[in-house]
Amino acid sequence: MIKYFSFKRAYELNHFPENFVVAKMNDLKPVTLTCKADVDVDVTWKLSGDVIEKDQYMENYQQDGPNLNVLDVEHPMLGEYSCWSGEKLLSSTYLLLEAEEERDLDSLITCWAKSYDCTFNCNWISKKYTAVRLGLGNDCSERRKSCQWVIGSEQANGVIPFELSHSLSSYAEETTMLVVTIEAINSETILRRTKRFYLRDIIKPDTPQIVRCQKVGEHQLNVSIDPPSSWSSPHSFFTLEHEIEYEMKNNGQLERSVSALIPKKISKLRVRSRDPLVLSSWSQWTPWKNCVLMPSLFVTVSNFLPCSFLCHFSLCVFWLSPREITQNSPEAQ
Repeated sequence: MIKYFSFKRAYELNHFPENFVVAKMNDLKPVTLTCKADVDVDVTWKLSGDVIEKDQYMENYQQDGPNLNVLDVEHPMLGEYSCWSGEKLLSSTYLLLEAEEERDLDSLITCWAKSYDCTFNCNWISKKYTAVRLGLGNDCSERRKSCQWVIGSEQANGVIPFELSHSLSSYAEETTMLVVTIEAINSETILRRTKRFYLRDIIKPDTPQIVRCQKVGEHQLNVSIDPPSSWSSPHSFFTLEHEIEYEMKNNGQLERSVSALIPKKISKLRVRSRDPLVLSSWSQWTPWKNCVLMPSLFVTVSNFLPCSFLCHFSLCVFWLSPREITQNSPEAQ
């Protein structure tokens, strides 16, 4: 027989418990809490550490052997339930309410892939929940025990980052969507959502690298750009499109170009990249770079090249601080 006593709720849930049951608001179907005990064993049920009092809550509970049926679940009835045989804890489970989240899922979590390799990233950006986990594949979306959950840890800025691994081929045509299941809890509620997308739809390369800026003819510069180190290889297969933004020296006007050739008379430039095949999201811009002629660098070059060659040689390099110039001088080496 189950004994019921009064209780008060006071708990903080900042992790996913091993056992929990989810109820729906205004659902007439009772929620069953299972006690790991034999049918003939007398058990005492507790809620948040306090025993449940029969005369106050009899209308909300029904006995079913050692198990407890919870009727018409409301907020005061949520929390950790535990069943006891005397002083011995038999089992425990949390009763949570299904969250009624009105916001769009994209406002709670963002996902992106730096490349077509075997991982992608997601950021959870809502502070409403105290613990969040993500799972990839049907095992998680169908809530099987075989689901491999990834637990996130909150950063100083409140964002919870995740890195998930997948088994899609980088070279095959993509026909299978990634299925990401999100679970987020607080002390009373749990949010469950599923997000589906193709890997190609979340591609966002890291910032590329500006290698050099070289004079071409009298009026143009050729900007050499390398893909980010995190981008898929070979680069001849996984191509990137680069966009250059530059500031004109004479009037300060900003211009953009997807060609590596830009006007010579600029004061600074920056670059971003994307996958042109799927028109992916653009990467973040590189920091602004100053592009100026550095005659002092020709002193070093002249040690290795004939004077006749240097008379026709012109090089545009990025601005270096006095510390960097000193470190690269012959005297410092």
